Amino acid sequence: MSNLARNFKQQQQQEEQIVQDRKPLKIKKSWLTPGEKIIGVAFAGLVCFGAVHLISNQSQIYQINKDIQKMDDQVKEQQKVNEDLKGQVSELSRYERIYEKAKSMGLMLNENNVKVVQEK
Repeated sequence: MSNLARNFKQQQQQEEQIVQDRKPLKIKKSWLTPGEKIIGVAFAGLVCFGAVHLISNQSQIYQINKDIQKMDDQVKEQQKVNEDLKGQVSELSRYERIYEKAKSMGLMLNENNVKVVQEK
C-alpha cells in the first residue's frame, strides 16, 4: 500500500469517528409561541396598569376621607362656638340685666306705657 492509500484510509476512519462522535443536534423548542408571548406581555401590562390605577384611586379616596374628617372636626368646633354664643346671648338678654342697665342710664319703668307682645 502506498502512502497515499494509507493516508486516505486513515482519513476515512477519522471521518467515521467524527460522524459517530457527533450527536444529533437537538432543536430547542420554546414552550410558548411568539403570539402567546405577546399575549402574556400584554396581559402582564394590563395587570400592572390596573394595579397602579387601583392604588391611585385608593390614595385619592384616602385623601378625600381625610379632608372630610377635617371638615367634620371644624363643623363640630364651630357648633361648640355657636352654642357658647347662644348661651352668652341668653345670659345678656335676661330681664334683670336689661332693667339694671336701663336704670343706670336714667330710664324709668312706666307700667302704663308697657305693651306685652306674645309670640304665636
